[in-house]
Amino acid sequence: MTEKIRVAVVGAAGAFGMKHLDGLMNIPDAEVTVVSGTRLEPTQAVAEKYGVENAVVGLDAVLERDDVDAVILATPTGLHASQTQAVLAAGKHVQVEIPLADSIVDAEAALKAAESSNRVAMVGHTRRFNPSHQLVHNRIASGEFHVQQMDVQTYFFRRTNTNAKGEARSWTDHLLWHHAAHTVDLFAYQAGKIVQANAIQGPIHPELGIAMDMSIQLKSESGAICTLSLSFNNDGPLGTFFRYIGDTETYIARYDNLYNGREESIDVSHVAVSMNGIELQDREFISAIREGREPNSSLRHVIDCYRVLGSLEKQLS
Repeated sequence: MTEKIRVAVVGAAGAFGMKHLDGLMNIPDAEVTVVSGTRLEPTQAVAEKYGVENAVVGLDAVLERDDVDAVILATPTGLHASQTQAVLAAGKHVQVEIPLADSIVDAEAALKAAESSNRVAMVGHTRRFNPSHQLVHNRIASGEFHVQQMDVQTYFFRRTNTNAKGEARSWTDHLLWHHAAHTVDLFAYQAGKIVQANAIQGPIHPELGIAMDMSIQLKSESGAICTLSLSFNNDGPLGTFFRYIGDTETYIARYDNLYNGREESIDVSHVAVSMNGIELQDREFISAIREGREPNSSLRHVIDCYRVLGSLEKQLS
C-alpha cells in the first residue's frame, strides 16, 4: 500500500460530497486523487477548490483507475447498494453514504458482497461518530448511564424535490429509508438490539409520492424505548434533535454538540481529535483500511437497522 490511502469521492459536487472533502483535507493518511460527478464542469470546479488533480464523470471512470485505493460514495440513495457492490468487485475499499439501500433486498445483497470481499466496506452512519453521541456511548459502555427512553425529532421544510443546498434533485428523498435510518441505528447502538418496531405515516404528497410525516416507535432488548417523529412539513428549526432520558441524567444532542436536560452545554472537545462527525467518520474509514480491521458502522454492524426499516415498510404498505 502507498504511504497515503488514495481516495476518490463520487458525487463530489453535492452537499455531502463536499463535507467529505472538507473532512479528508484534515486527515494526514488520506489523499484525494480524483473526484467524480455527473457533469464535468461543476466537478472540475470542486477539484480546483480542493486542489484535486483529477476530475471525471461517473463511477466507471473511477474504478478503472490505478491511483484509487478507496471510494466514498455520496451519490443518490437508489444507487448506493449497486455502486457499493461495483466498488468491491473492482477490488477497492468503500464507504457509502447513509442509507446503504432503499430496500432490504438491496441491503442484503450489498452485505453479501462485503462479506465475500477482503476490503473495508462501511456505511456513513454519522451519529455513531458525532462527539455528542460518542460521549453518551462512552458513559453507557462504562456503566455510568443507561438509556431508558430516546425522544427524537427529525424535521425539515421540504415541499419540493431539492437537496441540502437548495438545488433540484434527480431523485426523491425518503423519511423512512434515509432519515429514520440515522435514529434506528443509533438507538440500537446505544440501547441494544431492537426487538419491537411500529410505524404510522401521514398523507402521501401528490407530486413527490412520499409521506411527508411519519411516527416510529422502537423498543430494544434492554427495555429502552424510542419515539421518533419525522416531517418534511416543519416550518421551523431544521435538523435532528435527540433527547436521551436515562436513569442518572438527561442529555440533548444536536449534531456534534451536547447539552444536559437543563440546556447547559457539555464540553465534548476532549472526546475525539475533531469536533466534526463526518471527519471522524472518514478518519475511521481510513484507519480501518490502514490497520486491516473492520470499521465501526461496517455493513455487518448496521445491517440490523435496514432489517428493521424493511419490517416498518411492510407495516406502512
